[in-house]
Amino acid sequence: MPATSAAPRRRSGIPEATVARLPVYLRVLTALAESGTTTVSSDGLAAAAGVGSAKLRKDLSHLGSYGTRGVGYDVEYLVYQISRALGLTQHYTVVIVGVGNLGHALANYAGFATRGFQIAALIDADHRRVGETVNGLDIHHLDELETLVKEHEVSIGVIATPATSAQEVCDRLVACGVTSVLNFAPIVLSVPDSVDVRKVDLSIELQILAFHEQRKATGALGAAGVAVPDEVRTVAAAAT
Repeated sequence: MPATSAAPRRRSGIPEATVARLPVYLRVLTALAESGTTTVSSDGLAAAAGVGSAKLRKDLSHLGSYGTRGVGYDVEYLVYQISRALGLTQHYTVVIVGVGNLGHALANYAGFATRGFQIAALIDADHRRVGETVNGLDIHHLDELETLVKEHEVSIGVIATPATSAQEVCDRLVACGVTSVLNFAPIVLSVPDSVDVRKVDLSIELQILAFHEQRKATGALGAAGVAVPDEVRTVAAAAT
């Protein structure tokens, strides 16, 4: 990808890279709050989040939070600031389409509710699954997708279907007003500019880990006698 003169920014004015790190900071801060910690230094928070302290301070400056010299950041207030920036002070209704093994795991994940995401409906194309209950929610047939989205005012659609049906499901979600999609299917979805899509591809993450494992084993990328597959080089480069 060609270099640009400025980092990509969201409509909020916060750079995309910063947005991607905010949930990590929030996870660390939440754990600190639960342990009774009231303040944290930038160095301490950065180390726990796995980033440099200068990068962390710059990220938090986009929220208007600069900490207090010699004291650090107020943990509770920073939790609130990041939660507000991420939109987590509101509640969002989610529908999961595709209730296989992955869909089951997502439906049972307690972290959604604690972050303000309410799973309103589970949907699957298999008639044999209709009526089954997962974590207190009944599975509905795909034919009911539009009705359920409108009935529950769904704002986020989670796609956990096979790749062959993911685009069709996405098109239907978008057509009935869903503007954010979390895609677990191994396919790149085509959506209008007004729709935000986040793709979770576990195979790519494993390839990146394989790349780093190989580099650790050989001492350096591309060491003599070691062939690094082009696709692994590409994935690793995209991750940096």
